[in-house]
Amino acid sequence: MRCPKCQSLDTQVKDSRPTEDSAAIRRRRVCLSCQFRFTTFERVQLRELTVIKRNGRRLPFDRDKLARSVEIALRKRNVEPERIEQTVSKIVQELESLGESEVTSETIGESVMAHLRELDDVAYVRFASVYRNFREAKDFETALAELAGDEEPPKAAAGRK
Repeated sequence: MRCPKCQSLDTQVKDSRPTEDSAAIRRRRVCLSCQFRFTTFERVQLRELTVIKRNGRRLPFDRDKLARSVEIALRKRNVEPERIEQTVSKIVQELESLGESEVTSETIGESVMAHLRELDDVAYVRFASVYRNFREAKDFETALAELAGDEEPPKAAAGRK
């Protein structure tokens, strides 16, 4: 493992332990060149995923990008970091379990929305507004109606502009 400070490859593991959900191994490391201490995480990866974007471009799947998107949707919400990490792990595991090495960005977006819907209503609407590219208030009303399990927007909001 390369030291993030001095780029030396001469590092040593000082401590290893599983994360709380046992989905990863947390390793405390020290660089033998500059004595910098840092942490790494080791996760099981079932397969290398490639994301097919809406424009047809293919990019390697980036777990960190997924985690950032989920964290942005959950910003200032009362959700524990462990639950966020568990949610991201579930989404990744679900995508890897599809059995395909290529996955569309739509599949990822729908999976994120499904998991956010279970985790936090506000985060769900925030993510949906970006993912579905909301352009007007009616789009929010539709998303809120979906969240409530209704087919149509609430009557009090339907007449407003």
